[in-house]
Amino acid sequence: MLNFYCKLQALMATRDRGATAVEYGLIVAAIAAVIVILVFTLGGRIEAAFQTVCTKMNGGAACAAA
Repeated sequence: MLNFYCKLQALMATRDRGATAVEYGLIVAAIAAVIVILVFTLGGRIEAAFQTVCTKMNGGAACAAA
């Protein structure tokens, strides 16, 4: 009986089928978290850069914020 149990455990340990939907979900959540962090940290700088370009294109006139 112990021999059968050991063989069954060895069979179950070698059955790796790759990533599951839960693992893919965790990867997607991690990527989304990185994107959100980047947007919040760099958003002000990007907005300021666009405002500068817009002001220079309009000859010093202020640009409307969207």
